[in-house]
Amino acid sequence: MEVELIPGLPEDIAMGCLIRLPHNTHHVARCVSKRWRNLIDGGDLHRLRKQNGESYRVACMVQALTTEAWGGVRKSQTAYGVSVFDPVSNDWELLDPIPGHPNGLPLFCQLAGTEGKLVVLGGWDPVSWDPVRDVWVYDFKRKSWRRCADMPSVRSFFAVGVMNDVLFVAGGHDMSKNALKTACVYDVGRDVWMEAPEMGEERDECEGVVIGSEFWVVGGYNTDAQGRFCGSADVLDLGSGKWRTVEGAWFKGRSPRGCVGVGKGGGLVSWADVDPAVHIGTCAIGVGDRTILSGCARPGATSGLFLVDAKGEMEAIAVPVEFSGFVQSGCSVEL
Repeated sequence: MEVELIPGLPEDIAMGCLIRLPHNTHHVARCVSKRWRNLIDGGDLHRLRKQNGESYRVACMVQALTTEAWGGVRKSQTAYGVSVFDPVSNDWELLDPIPGHPNGLPLFCQLAGTEGKLVVLGGWDPVSWDPVRDVWVYDFKRKSWRRCADMPSVRSFFAVGVMNDVLFVAGGHDMSKNALKTACVYDVGRDVWMEAPEMGEERDECEGVVIGSEFWVVGGYNTDAQGRFCGSADVLDLGSGKWRTVEGAWFKGRSPRGCVGVGKGGGLVSWADVDPAVHIGTCAIGVGDRTILSGCARPGATSGLFLVDAKGEMEAIAVPVEFSGFVQSGCSVEL
């Protein structure tokens, strides 16, 4: 006989209670019973939360750690961690450090979010500055990190996009600073990397965005044009697996890093142009129909954090001092 989900309650009412548990209690709820653990770990609870409109996205940010974030201990060099902002409860959280990384996250690592998980890819060792192929996955249900299969090759400043728990990686540069046009695919659930067709062009310091069933790799530059950003994009049709090049998709001469958005007409827009307050060091993170923006008005100024609603109205977010560090990059995770 199957154990009741919540003793004394009908199944449908008990399930209704369970899907309304705050996501930050799931790691404790797993310990209540074997049935609760199976629902949470197997993904059934998340699917029901999504079907009933109870799931939502939180913002995960690679953020410079302040003295307060380090527990009052001043570091000799800037270190980065993963901070999480919940736009519904306005709560902040600093994730536990990645095991074996006492000096903070790899510099310039990339973040990608899947359902209930955060993926940290690549970057540079913060001490030696050597590029790494590391891949770490943070499971919000367990509140723990897991080391996963390394990236197939070293690449820095690459584009990344996510669809259905599959990551698409393209471009960047290798250890010799040569721009790349190679691409690969990572299945998060299976922890398996696979090769993908090459893009039409080399693209270093490019940005990735998924639009519908397409992975767009925006801007960047080739090996012979160091720092001279192009205005085109390479687009992978995820159905056919074929690339095409779109000219004039971006602003020639401008970096797309962190600021690429999709306008109402489906074209690419720059979040850096939304407001002077975020024009420098812009980082945009979509959280459902809203967007979280960080940036500042001039070089050297303190970055602010803002929430832009579906109507385009922007309001400042109150940020605790321990989460006031510069936001290098970010993504959202549905919980």
